[in-house]
Amino acid sequence: MARTTGCRGRVRDVTAPADRPAPAEPPVLTDGRVTLRALGEEHVAGCLEQALDPESIRWTTVPVPSGVDTALEFCTEIAPRAWADGSQWILAIECDEVPGRYCGNLALRPEGPGLAEIGYGAAPAARGLGIMEAGVRLALEWGFEQQGLQVVRWGALVGNWASRRLAWKVGFSYDGLQRGTHVHRGELRDAWSGTLHRDEPRVPRHRWFVPPVLEDPVAGVRLRQPREADLPRIVEACSDERTSYWLGSMPVPYTETDARAWLAGQDEGAATGTKVPWVVADAATDALLGAINLFDVSLDFAEVGYWAHPDARGRGMMTAATRLATTYAFEEVGVRRVALLAALENTASRHVAEACGFTLTGHERLGTTLRTGRADVALYDVLAEEWPSRV
Repeated sequence: MARTTGCRGRVRDVTAPADRPAPAEPPVLTDGRVTLRALGEEHVAGCLEQALDPESIRWTTVPVPSGVDTALEFCTEIAPRAWADGSQWILAIECDEVPGRYCGNLALRPEGPGLAEIGYGAAPAARGLGIMEAGVRLALEWGFEQQGLQVVRWGALVGNWASRRLAWKVGFSYDGLQRGTHVHRGELRDAWSGTLHRDEPRVPRHRWFVPPVLEDPVAGVRLRQPREADLPRIVEACSDERTSYWLGSMPVPYTETDARAWLAGQDEGAATGTKVPWVVADAATDALLGAINLFDVSLDFAEVGYWAHPDARGRGMMTAATRLATTYAFEEVGVRRVALLAALENTASRHVAEACGFTLTGHERLGTTLRTGRADVALYDVLAEEWPSRV
């Protein structure tokens, strides 16, 4: 089937009328680096490797168990039959940079006039190279321009951050969490969903923060992304009586389930561009000593908040961490003002604000929740033009 490639890798299938409801045969689409084409026997080995990969089993519907027979059936029977009956437009993704060229597959699944769902899965060797993103862009362009699609839906199991980040990169909205709507391996699972309309730009709609590692070697402090290995230390810190008192909305008792929910919230905030989450770690041992976030992030504002593990108290760790986080807010996030709130009677937290050079701007009555109930807070902030002279 003839095709032509325009500027910026935009693909035109010159033999396919724009109003045709379903293609007669799979197109060949390329941006010069990545190619989409029909699955065939030459893709069986790659499909089998992908189906046996633990991440594919965890997040996709590859058959379990899988073998050469199931891979052969998918490439030579299931995919061609889906094209023939119009139920799915399945394409292999190829790139010369990957041994064997096979990089995964994707599908557009028509759901009605102008509507389709997209699904994709990368072979292990192709991950992290931008190949799947390029393939998805080719498929979207073809679907919108040649098949008359108006809206494409995306969905993924909650926790499949690779899929969600790719959808974000190519311009899908994030429309929220759907509870128990996906059947996966015999279980009802929560899922994320989003949409992309034909006339919408295929670029991210908002920022997605990936917190870098920041260090203060003098203070012995490292800021890094939270991870699952931190769970025991998170539980220890948040079960501490003093921490529980000042953060009165935290569950009591505080369990590993609570800590996992907290970790998920940090990832969600980063993905929606509203939070830059770090844990505060010992630079020598990497053990968690607390947490610090920039949150409620907008174009010109962020608030900084923190809590400390008992092992960190009295060592200047949170002061050093707050300096690092605030400097990052001004220099990298680009805000003009950083706020910090502390319970009026929380002298340790207020000391951190004042040691970092934040200005006390007032009080807010009953502005926070302690373990004993509502309490007044002290309001601090610092402006970008003030910061260099204060650290």
